[in-house]
Amino acid sequence: MLVKQRNRRSQAPLLVLLSLLLTAAVMARAAETPCPEADAAALEWLDKMSRSLRQVSYEGVVTLQRGKEMQVMQVSHSVDDGTSFERLTELTGQGAQVERESHPVDCIHPGDRMLRLEAMTQEDRCGIAELYRFAVADAERVAGRHAVRIRIEPRDMYRFGYMMALDRETGLLLKSQTITHGHQVLETMQFANLSYTRVPVAEGDDAAGVPAAGDLAANDVAVVHEAQHPGADGSDNTHSVSRAWAVNWLPRGFTSTDVTQGNNGRRTYTDGLTVFSVFLEDLDVEMRSGEGLIRQGGTTTYTRGLRIAGQPVLVTVIGEVPVNTARMVADSVSWVQ
Repeated sequence: MLVKQRNRRSQAPLLVLLSLLLTAAVMARAAETPCPEADAAALEWLDKMSRSLRQVSYEGVVTLQRGKEMQVMQVSHSVDDGTSFERLTELTGQGAQVERESHPVDCIHPGDRMLRLEAMTQEDRCGIAELYRFAVADAERVAGRHAVRIRIEPRDMYRFGYMMALDRETGLLLKSQTITHGHQVLETMQFANLSYTRVPVAEGDDAAGVPAAGDLAANDVAVVHEAQHPGADGSDNTHSVSRAWAVNWLPRGFTSTDVTQGNNGRRTYTDGLTVFSVFLEDLDVEMRSGEGLIRQGGTTTYTRGLRIAGQPVLVTVIGEVPVNTARMVADSVSWVQ
């Protein structure tokens, strides 16, 4: 999924939420892997969550808590005639909106494909369960719905853990917490209210209770961003750099989601649960040595000025990974010989 954006940081909360809601299907493919050490019940719930995204239409209000900062968003997801449509609208802050339309429900993303049995070797058949430990925890109630909690613990220091609550009836993701190795909760996303509907949500149609784009503009929505797939040739409107480049170190289990790479100024990687992107920009003048860091809940934005074979560049890593992971990824960037 690619987003046309003017300001990466200002859209982070919407993109984080969209990622949580739309990559549930990716995580659930682990239920197909015959891994003896994995909690079978937990993986079965994740599989049910995957099916819910392909079968259930819903709308509701979601809160995103990061420390003392609270953001509120309206979310709609519809499934109709083999395609899905998503719309996220900020009810606080800048009032930005992200939309994704006409997405085939049978579309297989790279993170999903890497977890299928046919994509694994005979020696490695546990998929994402080799990277995380899954377990069913005590039940709770979210947005008036009975929920089953799934505890997700990383097996190494390069990724965060999660606590997720799934609707007991539909398997829909109702709540997700991002948790550090020290058991600190970095952010909490959860539905405040939720209703299921079979009414398709079309662009410009407020039949399901979602304001049309024109109505939103009248209420000071700053900008609408369309989330879409890259073209068949891998183009995504990302800027280009002077030479082909590569990321030479990744935590175990991460794989590229990009169709093509070359001189494209962005790389995106996933382990099936966590996603991060690496951006490279040519600089006309060399930056002062040092690094920049912004942490917003579970999202890390790490920047560093480097010289690669005499060329000054700016490397930026953005995603739900610890700072040390982002730093090590940035340090491994080099030109392709």
